[in-house]
Amino acid sequence: MKSILNDLYQHKRLSKSEAKQVLINIAKETYNDAHLASFLTVFMMRPITVDELSGFREALLELAIKVDLSEFNTIDIVGTGGDGKNTFNISTLTSFIVAGTGQKVAKHGNYSVSSQSGSSDMLESFGYQFTNDESVLKTQLEKANICFLHAPKFHPAMKAVGPTRKALKLKTFFNILGPLVNPSFAQNQLLGTFNLEVARLYNYILQEEGTNYGIVHALDGYDEISLTGAFKLFTKKGEQLITPESLGLQRVAQSAIFGGDSVADAAKIFKTILNGEGTEAQNKVVLTNAAFALTIIDAKKDFLSAFEEVKSSLFGGKAKECLQKLVS
Repeated sequence: MKSILNDLYQHKRLSKSEAKQVLINIAKETYNDAHLASFLTVFMMRPITVDELSGFREALLELAIKVDLSEFNTIDIVGTGGDGKNTFNISTLTSFIVAGTGQKVAKHGNYSVSSQSGSSDMLESFGYQFTNDESVLKTQLEKANICFLHAPKFHPAMKAVGPTRKALKLKTFFNILGPLVNPSFAQNQLLGTFNLEVARLYNYILQEEGTNYGIVHALDGYDEISLTGAFKLFTKKGEQLITPESLGLQRVAQSAIFGGDSVADAAKIFKTILNGEGTEAQNKVVLTNAAFALTIIDAKKDFLSAFEEVKSSLFGGKAKECLQKLVS
């Protein structure tokens, strides 16, 4: 690691094979904490390259405990995190609303590193037991339309680097990797990124693959559709700039989608929205994300009809039912 760090300090880049090997060594816990922290820090100071990201991703997927959920035509809805906005758990709520429409969701997630509550923090607070048992996950998909893939249960490298990330309390390239390494290889993906550069990297990598995908980045810095301003959407068809107004929606204030100061705060907001008692701003944001998820799964579906479908899921109690079935 010493020689790799010296090269990186000289502004050199890793090749795809070098990046892959480093991640394999991280999973084997080859490096000490100081070297590991230094390595992670390099990528906070400069952008990651396509080769580096591809190499890291290849290693994680090669080492992953894989599960075959291909019979369900699943979607994963996940953001990089690390946007520093401390919103409520938009992608996790979106996942339950999409599940409430009957669509199968294989949600990949982890504990929060840089905000108050990640998807794993949230589900754990509701009593959900993390598992990598394929038969259990399939049963959850059959009964609740959703299963949850807690990243450290599937990725040895993420588990190995967990304490260092927690100590740093900063976004690292593992935030960027998370949405790209769902161990069930979901056939559909709605991914959010904390900056435009990462969205373009994702687009470059995913357009070579056979999945349906949408990548979103709100231009004011959110890793999801926040409705606080315009957002970019990347799909196989190309790149679009979309405003809330073009969807027939009003912009919301940043303060309206704040996630609280603790996991308990975030869980309270989560339950309120899932009970159909969220504010207009909270509801509009999760419903918009959920509607776009449905248009990614089915390209023939337009936004307005998808929006009506997800409204029925949320306000008809179907999304809440999916959570209850998953946790029980």
